[in-house]
Amino acid sequence: MLTIKNINTYYGKVHALKNVSLHLRKGEIVTLIGANGAGKTTMLNTISAVTPPSAGNIVFEERDLAGLPPDRIVKLGICQVPEGRQVFKPLSVEDNLHLGAYLRYRGREGRAEIRRDLDDIYALFPRLLERRKQAAGTLSGGEQQMLAMGRALMARPRLLLLDEPSMGLAPLVVQEIFRAIEQLRQERGTTVLLVEQNAKAALRMADRGYVLETGKVVLEGLSSDLLENNDVQRAYLGKDKKEIWER
Repeated sequence: MLTIKNINTYYGKVHALKNVSLHLRKGEIVTLIGANGAGKTTMLNTISAVTPPSAGNIVFEERDLAGLPPDRIVKLGICQVPEGRQVFKPLSVEDNLHLGAYLRYRGREGRAEIRRDLDDIYALFPRLLERRKQAAGTLSGGEQQMLAMGRALMARPRLLLLDEPSMGLAPLVVQEIFRAIEQLRQERGTTVLLVEQNAKAALRMADRGYVLETGKVVLEGLSSDLLENNDVQRAYLGKDKKEIWER
């Protein structure tokens, strides 16, 4: 579904991604793990054209994404949920969700179909239905994360890019978020590229993983293998960390 070959991305003179290659098959959950500054968020921003690469190739469903602007990337079926949620705080929950379908309103798609998708989001995250008229800025952190995911899903992505969905959230809320991710894969067939600081939780949910260090892929493999890898355990899966995810 997505093939990335030898991507190089810069922030000014800083070489953030160095010849990175990875791939995702349709319906997979793949995770990127690594320390802060390893290039995980940059990878997502590069795919979504927020920070375009200076070299390399990104192909999505046999379509070369070179030179396409972010709105075109979304229209093709790739949508990113950014780190820190970044909801539109003065707007209501429902208005935030409608903004996720902005490009669909501009097309020929009927409003009834968009309304059905809105109902699906409320079914996935019932708390958003309870707070649909509430200003987004008054929601809890977990509710804002649900809203950010729901807003992205209103664009009907086939590939969802998730950046640190568990950051700053209570363990029970994280479990709810992660179960929603698995539900999206099972019920919609959504492919997910997940950046997650809680490496153990991410690897337990994902099919495969890539380890980034200073802008390079240093290890890749099945999640089950990475969980058993001594170097990964030592660097990212500290035995004293409390697990927040159980299958």
